[in-house]
Amino acid sequence: MGACLAVPRLPWVPEALGRGNTLRRPACVHWVRPLSWLAERRAAGANVLGVELAENAIRLADLPMARRPTVAVLGHEQDGIPPEALDLLDDVVEIPMIGIGASLNVAVAGSLVLYKLAGMA
Repeated sequence: MGACLAVPRLPWVPEALGRGNTLRRPACVHWVRPLSWLAERRAAGANVLGVELAENAIRLADLPMARRPTVAVLGHEQDGIPPEALDLLDDVVEIPMIGIGASLNVAVAGSLVLYKLAGMA
């Protein structure tokens, strides 16, 4: 089991990764064009899973452990996953929330989903 980041090469991303990396080793980062990269991963047999509020979404508690390579797609904290990427998703998982908040911090949401996919919960 392993995990890497696949991120677009936007001007602010390298600095954010450098500042937020608390690992003892350099992070595994792939610089990608997101839409074509997702299509390639899907064609290669990976499950592409979006973390998003959507009809027919799987509740986080019901998300099974990953049995094959899986890509977790996390959208912007305010805007979610871009519409042009939604068609590339095989499944969508949502994290139920109670109260007035509409979304979690993207790092927290990603951590919860990856923990569940790894079979830790």
